[in-house]
Amino acid sequence: MLSNGIIQAAYVIAALLFIFSLRGLSKQETAKTGNIYGIIGMAIALLATIAQLENGIYWVILAMVIGGAIGLYLAKKVEMTQMPELVALLHSFVGLAAVLVGFNSFLALNEFALMVSSNEIAVHLGEIFVGVFIGAVTFAGSIIAFGKLNGRISSKALVLPYKHYWNLAAIVVSIILLFAFLNTHSYGAALTYLIIMTVIAIVFGLHLVASIGGADMPVVISMLNSYSGWAAAAAGFMLDNDLLIVTGALVGSSGAILSYIMCKAMNRSFISVIAGGFGNSSKGASSADEEQGEYRELQPVEVAQILKDARSVIIVPGYGMAVAQAQSAVSNIVEKLRSMGIKVRFAIHPVAGRLPGHMNVLLAEAKVPYDIVLEMDEINEDFPETDVVWVIGANDTVNPAAAEDPNSPIAGMPVLEVWKAKNVVVSKRSMNTGYAGVQNPLFFKENSYMLFGDAKDSVEKVLQNL
Repeated sequence: MLSNGIIQAAYVIAALLFIFSLRGLSKQETAKTGNIYGIIGMAIALLATIAQLENGIYWVILAMVIGGAIGLYLAKKVEMTQMPELVALLHSFVGLAAVLVGFNSFLALNEFALMVSSNEIAVHLGEIFVGVFIGAVTFAGSIIAFGKLNGRISSKALVLPYKHYWNLAAIVVSIILLFAFLNTHSYGAALTYLIIMTVIAIVFGLHLVASIGGADMPVVISMLNSYSGWAAAAAGFMLDNDLLIVTGALVGSSGAILSYIMCKAMNRSFISVIAGGFGNSSKGASSADEEQGEYRELQPVEVAQILKDARSVIIVPGYGMAVAQAQSAVSNIVEKLRSMGIKVRFAIHPVAGRLPGHMNVLLAEAKVPYDIVLEMDEINEDFPETDVVWVIGANDTVNPAAAEDPNSPIAGMPVLEVWKAKNVVVSKRSMNTGYAGVQNPLFFKENSYMLFGDAKDSVEKVLQNL
């Protein structure tokens, strides 16, 4: 067993590596290095924690081996398109761990400890109660997010009568239970209060995410990421583990910052997303069933000709490109067009796909140069001077209704203004609406053309004709 000084030094080194990891992950060019820092930091943290154990070390190692094996299996099996739902599922594990740690910390106490009523015991009980509450909400909400992202649960928002009052009631009752939990001297009564609160928190978490519509799911993922961080920090307080507190705070704060950035990109307030999001809007002027006009269809050979005649091309990738795994074919198109002297760039919306940075990772995987992948704020003003915009699998993030129709459910959401280009080609499987369930007037504009079919197959046919 190592001395406490060595353990604390290891924790400091691990914490610094986690900070370097976050810094590296903030840019595509340094993301791989950031991952390496995180892996090394976690390895040091695990070794230092195991070194503190006096009993049960073999059980811990066995659990790590089993968990590591499952993790490696999932990492190899899961496709990039399934990454959002995997992240949601992993968040649920963090929440469940916080709940289990909380109950274990309480069960480790005895009735005499409750009778003492010292400030130290009161603070510890408060840590347990809050940690279990955050963990239960995170666990339940993440399960619903996982179901919505993999299609097992409808992406539509659940709208219950007086739903905001039910949420408020859950919070108020939990606060009342907290005071009762802290002031009781009965071990059985305290455990009962803790169990009742846990059930309320689980129902609250289920309803919280179920009532959020599909268009806001990327924000929900980052929000749950933040919750999981605070749950981990709460577990750190319960276990008196400084590194877990620091790590949880890093994850919680970075997730909160990401949620704020994404809400700003969607012209939404964080409270409005939590209160229900796009999915339960009562506005119906841009419903999926409304007649918008006629669309014009192109074949791959015609799209190839339009691209060859262009001087500048902007490609807008979306979740459809990810599902079709068309990123490599798109990369080949880009290489071909650039060899012909055509200026090609990518436009990435902050909430493209169903996970922040999803499109960036896919394009990096396909060896697309970082310098031609631009964010919405960097490229939105360039669309009027662009000859061709090719939208591949994107829908809600290029919907002009957000800017032109005040009655649209997504009114006010900043979008990529692709319709201002001279020509727009949209690759889709069908005329179905996007994840938000809102019709897109872009498909019916005079300068827009549809290229139907599987994205990968369509892109490869265009490449052949080039």
